[in-house]
Amino acid sequence: MTASVARAAVESALRARKLDGTLTSAAPWQHRTADGLASTGVPALDTLLGGGFRRGHLSELVGPPSSGRTTVLCQSLASAASRGEVVALVDTCDRFDPTSAAAAGLDLSKLLWIRERGDASRALKAAMLVLQAGGFGIVAFDLADVRPPALRAFPFTTWLRLARVIEGSDTVALLMGSDRLARSPGGVTVVLETAPGVSRARWAGGSHRARLLAGVEIRARLMGASCESRRTTI
Repeated sequence: MTASVARAAVESALRARKLDGTLTSAAPWQHRTADGLASTGVPALDTLLGGGFRRGHLSELVGPPSSGRTTVLCQSLASAASRGEVVALVDTCDRFDPTSAAAAGLDLSKLLWIRERGDASRALKAAMLVLQAGGFGIVAFDLADVRPPALRAFPFTTWLRLARVIEGSDTVALLMGSDRLARSPGGVTVVLETAPGVSRARWAGGSHRARLLAGVEIRARLMGASCESRRTTI
């Protein structure tokens, strides 16, 4: 797919979702915070981050399968949408489940969902075009299920270009993957961890014969250029 064809496809998607104003408008959101932070909607994670992800920076959310990546992503998108922001997800391997996201509180009318079938190169073009369009509170780029050789094929300057596009803007660019990829100097890496041999399940009930699954603990570790590594349980 050429750059012109990819851009036309993204612009068509924006118009179809009535989000085409993001192509030409930099109008402020009604609930934009003055501190330049975008709350994730997860209190423990917001505390760890000092209030949320920093706008105008590239951050990343990484962890192995079943570590809670999608849960935290959906909560972050839902939190932004509840503030009146439009959000975008570039879904490289077509893994996103809108029904589950809606159940988690995400207003799908405020979401631009770009679905790919595993072509990381085309997904990257789409992510760049959406970031260049501007006007989004969060643009998430899901690379979690992309094979490592495809990621290594990206030029080293790829992440520098992504960070440069949103520098000084009110957009959070969020990479989601299995391993660390990149972040801007003001961005952070949130690593979701699982402890070997330790159960993460939370149970409710008076006895082991009458228990219900109450939830699953998500353990997060924060890494950033300006902070020491810190951990919390979400």
